[in-house]
Amino acid sequence: MNLTSARFVVLSSFYITVFGNFALFNKLIDWYPESGSSLLAVASLGLFQFLLLVVIVSAVTCHGWFKWVLGLIFLLTAVSSYFSDTFGIVIDRQMLLNAFETNAAEASDLFTIKFFGYLLGLFILPTIFLFKIKVFQQRIFRRLTAHLLLCVSSLSGLALLVFTFSSFYVSFFREHYELRAYSSPIDAIYASYQFIKKDLMAHQSVFMSIGDDAEVPEDDIHRELMILVIGETARSDHFSLNGYERFTNPLLSKRDIVSFSSVHSCGTSTAISVPCMFSIDTKSKFDVSVASGKENALDVLTRAGVSVLWRDNNSSSKGVADRVTYENFRDPKLNPVCDLECRDVGMLSGLDQFIQSHTNEDILIVLHQMGSHGPAYHERVPKDRQHFQPTCQTNQLDQCTSAEIINSYDNTILYTDYFLDQVLSFLGQYDDAYETVFMYVSDHGESLGEKGIYLHGLPYVIAPEAQTLVPMIVGFGRNNDDFDITKVSRTKDQAISHDVVFHTLLGIFEVDSDVYEFKKDLKWFGVMPDGG
Repeated sequence: MNLTSARFVVLSSFYITVFGNFALFNKLIDWYPESGSSLLAVASLGLFQFLLLVVIVSAVTCHGWFKWVLGLIFLLTAVSSYFSDTFGIVIDRQMLLNAFETNAAEASDLFTIKFFGYLLGLFILPTIFLFKIKVFQQRIFRRLTAHLLLCVSSLSGLALLVFTFSSFYVSFFREHYELRAYSSPIDAIYASYQFIKKDLMAHQSVFMSIGDDAEVPEDDIHRELMILVIGETARSDHFSLNGYERFTNPLLSKRDIVSFSSVHSCGTSTAISVPCMFSIDTKSKFDVSVASGKENALDVLTRAGVSVLWRDNNSSSKGVADRVTYENFRDPKLNPVCDLECRDVGMLSGLDQFIQSHTNEDILIVLHQMGSHGPAYHERVPKDRQHFQPTCQTNQLDQCTSAEIINSYDNTILYTDYFLDQVLSFLGQYDDAYETVFMYVSDHGESLGEKGIYLHGLPYVIAPEAQTLVPMIVGFGRNNDDFDITKVSRTKDQAISHDVVFHTLLGIFEVDSDVYEFKKDLKWFGVMPDGG
């Protein structure tokens, strides 16, 4: 069988449209009512997907290496289709950045037997066929002409479709971004382009400093000791402190703390949210590629004389702790509490020595949790602490019932409750020597199967609140007179965001600097007339 490169484009585009877009067509069928006109319009979207894919693929394969490009497109299709069909998530720039910064242990949770089935059917087999079939050799001009004619005819078909179903497409393109994002591999191709251009190839020649004037006033004779816990994948509505019907916070409920119930994350992935919450830039202005070349809150605190320690039981600090003391507690050599994996509570080991070696300084300790990282929720909790039963004992969530998934996830919240209670007990030992502060905030939330969506990482504009509404808790030592917990608690239900973290950190350590905004400092929320 002899085929031209243009015919390869048509065959490949048809194969991908039919076998690589189950999530897209399932969501379209669920979204639109079953009437004759709507079904015809939805059917036209299948043709629209095919023609658009022909245009894109023909444009990038009009050369002698087109088989290699098609092979890469098959790979993108297999990966994006697997995540869309299995977890209801899409591949965008943010997801690629998160994947790029995820370590092998975390990534292994996502790759199942089902994933290799997708690789076989949508990448390996079509690629083998692609390279086995002999290509009819064409001169460059003839090949370019064939691809150009293919593009023009496909674009004409697209225009005819839009004209014929104009009212349908006007509504679709304006209102249903969440559906268009499931177009495989078109959305993944665009995301790859964005990721390469804005993240891999971005270059900032000058590293930007902020808060050069930062200092702690000489009349501040009291030393501060703060432990900030960065949670992982915890959603606000699964904390009983915030009204969840299950008692997931039995230990924290006995503590004198404030739980903020309406905190919106900066992003839906660790790679975005963690650097964003320490950045001076607000969520609306934050760009992760810019943040990598710019100082953050930890740099400002260090300049002001605060000793900063970052302990990580997650993948990394995402660049936030590059210029402070950093310790990897996923290593059993440092973390004494390891079984199936190293536990968050092990990060408290040896902290006494660090504090005692900085007795004349203000101290900030950041503990970055493994927390509720999915999909292998059952591995995040020691077996003797898996209270809610039955649980999902696999990372293939489609093999578990909704109740099993929720039980497994709630066990991770229950274990976080235990861990945070241990942090508060440890911190309480230093109430007499320091003005102590405790703060916990999760990076993002998690979808647990609502509307067929699992995990996190959806584009923020279409992400459900399950992925963007996160828990945040603060507590103050008995000798800390800088905070009035009664006044602060008045605003616990006020809508706030990760934007408060930067300024609250500076406020806690009483740092004077032009970059500090007291209106974004949590300790002022309860005393200002407008709530901050």
